[in-house]
Amino acid sequence: MTDAATRAAALLGEHRASIDRLDAVLVYTLAERFAHTQAVGRLKAEHDLPPSDPDREATQIARLEAMAVEAGLDPGFAKKFLGFIIEEVIRHHRQHQS
Repeated sequence: MTDAATRAAALLGEHRASIDRLDAVLVYTLAERFAHTQAVGRLKAEHDLPPSDPDREATQIARLEAMAVEAGLDPGFAKKFLGFIIEEVIRHHRQHQS
């Protein structure tokens, strides 16, 4: 292996290690987020509130899109990502309603 290839392999390893750490942060952050949304779902069920809140969802999507722009992340991706999470949260909330 050439010196350039060795350096590239080392950099690749560093990037992959960072990606692995960030993946762990994402998973644990999502787990914490879902713990809170599960509590919200239980509260909504106890108080006969609807499982979804379209106004809150729209506000959150707009906020996340703005943060994405600020962070240099594609806001369309951020919107899709949050949309996926919201769908899962609503599914959980509906389960609490049953």
